[in-house]
Parts: sequence; C-alpha cells; structure tokens
Amino acid sequence: MIRTGTTGGARARRRIGAVGLVAAVALLLSGCFPDLGGLFPKPAATSTPTGEQVSAELQPFYSQILEWKGCGEKLECSTAKAPLDWDDPAAGEVELALVRHRATGERIGSLLVNPGGPGASGVDLVSDSLDFAVGQPLQERFDVVGFDPRGVGQSSSVVCYDAAGMDEALFTIPPGQRGSAEWIAASAKNFEDFGAACAQNTGELLGYVDTVSAARDLDLLRAILGDTKLNYLGYSYGTFLGATFAGLYPDKVGRLVLDGAIDPAASEFEVSKAQAIGFEQALRAYMADCQSSADCPFSGDVDAGMAEVGALAASLDASPLRGSDGRMVGADTYLTAIIAALYSPDSWTYLSQMFDSVMLGDADMALTLADFYYGRNPDGTYSDNSTEAFRAINCLDYPLRDGEGDLQAEAAEITAAAPVIGPFWGYDTGSGCELWPVQGDATRAQIHAEGADPILVIGTTGDPATPYEWAVSLADQLDSGVLVSYEGEGHTAYNKSNSCVNDAVEQYFIDGTVPASDPKC
Repeated sequence: MIRTGTTGGARARRRIGAVGLVAAVALLLSGCFPDLGGLFPKPAATSTPTGEQVSAELQPFYSQILEWKGCGEKLECSTAKAPLDWDDPAAGEVELALVRHRATGERIGSLLVNPGGPGASGVDLVSDSLDFAVGQPLQERFDVVGFDPRGVGQSSSVVCYDAAGMDEALFTIPPGQRGSAEWIAASAKNFEDFGAACAQNTGELLGYVDTVSAARDLDLLRAILGDTKLNYLGYSYGTFLGATFAGLYPDKVGRLVLDGAIDPAASEFEVSKAQAIGFEQALRAYMADCQSSADCPFSGDVDAGMAEVGALAASLDASPLRGSDGRMVGADTYLTAIIAALYSPDSWTYLSQMFDSVMLGDADMALTLADFYYGRNPDGTYSDNSTEAFRAINCLDYPLRDGEGDLQAEAAEITAAAPVIGPFWGYDTGSGCELWPVQGDATRAQIHAEGADPILVIGTTGDPATPYEWAVSLADQLDSGVLVSYEGEGHTAYNKSNSCVNDAVEQYFIDGTVPASDPKC
C-alpha cells in the first residue's frame, strides 16, 4: 500500500520541481476573534462561537478561543485542543497545530485543506507553498487554514525511531529470497519492531490517531473558527478524511472538494492491487513519452522498455547496489524511487536520470528519489514524521485480515495484474498491522452522507496513486456527489495547468455552483 497524496498512496501531492526536489503538502484555515485590548472582559462561554449547543463534557473544547500569533509573512499560527478520546473527553487532550492566511478580499469563511498521506502536514503546505495548495481566487475569498491532523507534524504526534533507526527500518534488505518464509519473517520482525518503538515513544496517543477521530477534530475546528458549515479541500487521503466527516456530519457539510479520491469501501488488498495497476500504467505512460526522445535510457518499444525495468528490479533483488553513503539499494528502494517520480509527469526527467545511473551501477539517484518520498534530508535527518504517522493511522483505519490469509496467492494475483511492478509489490498486502501494538475497530464501507449539500469529487484518469475508478465510486456512493473527471496523467488535478478543473473547483467554492454534468476536463 502506497501513500495517497502519500495508504496506498502518494505522499501528499509531493512533486519534483525544476530546481530540485520540492515537497508540497496541504493546508487548512481558520478564523479568529479579535482582542479588544482588555476594554471588555471576555464572557464565560455557554456555547460554541457559532452559537451551537454541545454536551457539557465537550463544552470546554467547543468554546475555546484561539490565540493567533504571526509566524511568517502574512501568516498566523495557533494551537487548538481536542479530546484524546472522543468517547471519553475527560481522558486527556491532544494539540492540533494550525496556520492561517487571511482572505485578501471579501471573505466568505474559512477553508480547511488536507494534503493527504495519511501523515502529510497541512501546516507545512500553507507555510511553505500556499500557491501550490490553492489558487489566487480562493486566497482572496477564504481564510486558508493548514492543520496537522492528530498524530502528524506539529500536532500531538506519533514518534517512533531516531534517524538511524528510520534508516535501518526503511533501507535494510531482508535476508532470503523474496516471498520465502525467511524473507517474510524478517519483514514481519522489522514491522513489529517499528510498532514497538512507536508504542514506547508515543504512548497512549498511538491508539487514537484514527481517521474517525480526526474527522471529529475537523468538526471542532469548524466550530471554533466560527463556521456553521465546513468548507474543505482534501487531496488524496484527505478525500477519505473529508468523506468521513460528511458521513458523520452531513448537515454540517458546506463546500467540500475531494481531489484524488479514495474509495472508502476498498479493502487493504483491493487498494494494493489497484495501486499496483495504477503505477504500472503510469510507468507505461512514462515509457511511451521517454521513447519519443533521443536521450531515453530504453530502446525498442514500450513493452521492451518495461521488460528492462523489471529486469533491473530482479537484478537489484539478487545483487543490491551500495550508495556512496553506505546504504544499499535493492528492489524495494528501487521501486520506491520509481513511485516517487511517477506522481507527476513533471518528475519523469528525474526518473530517466535514475534509470541511467542504476544501469551504470550507481545507486545514488535512486536513493535521492527514495529519500524524497520518505522525507529524508541530505544530512540523514528526517524532515517530518509522515512515515510513522502513515503506518499508525492506517493500522487503525483498516480492519485486521481474517487469519493469516494466503499472502502468496494475493501476491500472485497482483503480479498477474501488474507484471513489471507486481512481483516486487505483492507482498505489501501483508501490511503487518496484525503485529501493531494497538488495534482499531475500523470497517471499510461505503459513505453516503445522506442530506449533505453537493460534494465535488475529482478523479484523474491517469492517477497512479488514487485510481480514477475510486473517484467514480465515491461520487456514486455519496448521495450528493458530483464527479469532475480530468483526462490526464499525475496524482490529483486541481490548481495545476487545467483551467477546466480549476474553474469548476473555484466556482463551486465561491458561488456554490456545481457542474450540471461531468465536464470531462
């Protein structure tokens, strides 16, 4: 399962820019209450800032007033408090980090944005790349608020390993032949040790980073920001968070855009298989484009190039390459490097460079792309906790497998569906969550959100991380779902180069109008 926008998916809309590796994640926004300089005492809160009545045990959370402080050019930061356990609000608190860019024109309200993952930081996205997160028309009309969900980034966060431990967990090559009992046992031990470190260093929070809890946090943020309904832009995994909110609070759905949609009813195996197919198709699209240029590392037709990519993977599985820093590149890291560059056609030139270097026995470009995917810095530190949060959230969000399952049969099915990527992907269906130190009670089911206002669902036909059919499924499930299709390559569609998608999204947020039918952008 690959990160969507980073599970089964992408790393929150990250892409590689022309000047280097540029990470982009998501954002969320909020409103605030002015400080009247002490002229009037603040009255005791008896309801939420929007006038809603809540239970006495939730009153301290829903009546809180955020304190905003400058934290960058035209940015303000704050921290909200939420219950650790929404079923027992007295059991403790978590902190939720926020950053806000105020509307530059006539303000409609707050717009909360999530970049995906799970595990991507909305605070980082708004702080570092506001223009990448939302277009200028939305910046004019909305306070754009970036937030880090529980478990992520600057909020109360999952903590597992130090940098050296992360390197060991992510880049150590299991002994034995792929798929053998020895190989599977070593991989399982790696995951089990990772979970044990998370439990030791994170504590009780590890059991409360599920998406349902995060969706309830969204309702809290909506209320204390002063919005009667939620305006929300979710990318990739952020679509699952937004759809979960809609299922819980259909009457509080304002204007929701879900871009790069996840099918909430898809099982872990279905997600892994669909993503393997998606990245295989994206690799073929890259190969067709590559072979139209004179400097492509591959010769022959697309099938011949794909076969060579698979042969390189098999060679690295048998004889890994050593990078200049001592880390080894086997088939898994090679595949991670490929995936990192397939999220956007803008990154395909880096993919060609990586293939060129591996063919010459040089592992460093593959490590650079894999480091980009994992958020690893050139000095060996990690820029965020997205990998830890990704595992922790997914292990609470997906139900445990029934028994051990037939891992070999599932791997064979994925290999048959994606002949080049599948042989090195299939065993990912054994996520190891049965070995995770805390267990969730999640189910995967359709979300209907009966009674909600229209919800815009965007799907890209060539999206490798969140395949187009998931957007079709989610739009069909939601009672008020409206599908916008983008015929193109890459992960997610809004705020890129397609004016058809951009216009549909921005007209919806600003005017509340949705297309009468799928515009098929």
